[in-house]
Amino acid sequence: MYDPTQLRTFLSVAQTLSFTQAARRLGLRQSTVSQHVRRLEEATGRQLFARDTHSVELTEDGEAMLGFARRILDVHEQAAQFFTGTRVRGRLRFGASEDFVLTRLPEILERFRHEHPEVDLELTVELSGILHERLAAGRLDLVLAKRRPEDPGGELVWRDELVWVGPPGLRLDPNRPVPLIVYPPPGITRALALRALEREGRQWRIVCTSGSLNGLLAAARAGLGVMVHSRGLIPPGLVRMPERAGLPEPGEVDFVVAHGRHRPAARGAADALAAAILAGGDRLHRGGRGSARADGDDRHDHHHRHHGR
Repeated sequence: MYDPTQLRTFLSVAQTLSFTQAARRLGLRQSTVSQHVRRLEEATGRQLFARDTHSVELTEDGEAMLGFARRILDVHEQAAQFFTGTRVRGRLRFGASEDFVLTRLPEILERFRHEHPEVDLELTVELSGILHERLAAGRLDLVLAKRRPEDPGGELVWRDELVWVGPPGLRLDPNRPVPLIVYPPPGITRALALRALEREGRQWRIVCTSGSLNGLLAAARAGLGVMVHSRGLIPPGLVRMPERAGLPEPGEVDFVVAHGRHRPAARGAADALAAAILAGGDRLHRGGRGSARADGDDRHDHHHRHHGR
């Protein structure tokens, strides 16, 4: 009843909330993307996206279709792998920013390990800026991270609005500098937060710096100050600061998957994991909101090696 090609297009639009970005990711014309979505809407008899000249949003039926599309495509993928019998192997050095480790990334990695048991996956968790530096230096094969505004590299997984967050009930004194909780340089959200405040001429002071997201969350939950965070990944115990706080809009951030200069042995594994991340991008943020946990390991540069053999 539902065409897998149309479902893949639907998922790409749902993740990027942009027909243009979905077309770019899929290598299709924008008119083809619109046609796929229209045909899927005709097949379901429901409107899946609410669109106007400025924005694209999922409807309630679109949110429901996310889960169905994901499962249908998963089964298609499993059947294709079963009958083609391709075996991906080798060591894959994968870097992810900590935002994702607290959401559904472990599920995607577990599934990847199950489907590609001969890949040795080495996971590095770090700040996005450091991950990009290590990728450029040839120390990582693939990263999932925020994209630096000046860096055009990487394939868009999704784009999200940045917001100010703090504990419920936190009040900021408008006559005092904004108390900031930030990553150290080269943190991408740090740079965007400072840029937004400086653009508005707002004074600020840094009350807490930590290279660990868990450290930042502890400070924020204790009410020490506010931090900039992706709207789709707001952790439990924190809420978006209300407009009356008078904080300037920090802007948007792109989450991308980026390839390094591949070692031949890592190319197949990197391609397979990149495809899994792009296909499951909706799980990383939409599903992550309620399930995000922040009670894990506090070390900000840890390596885990999974041996599937």
